[in-house]
Amino acid sequence: MPRRRKPASPFKHFNSSPEVIRLVVMMYVRFPLSLRHVEDLLFERGIDICHETVRFW
Repeated sequence: MPRRRKPASPFKHFNSSPEVIRLVVMMYVRFPLSLRHVEDLLFERGIDICHETVRFW
């Protein structure tokens, strides 16, 4: 009987942690924020990510 393979992580090609990516995507989708607003909110929390990175996610 073959072993079940563990599903591949959707975050494996990103350098940031999955928690940060989930937070950014949740902020952008849930609230009417622009990419630059999300970038500013993250910068206030000590996470330095470009708005282009947020767009890519």
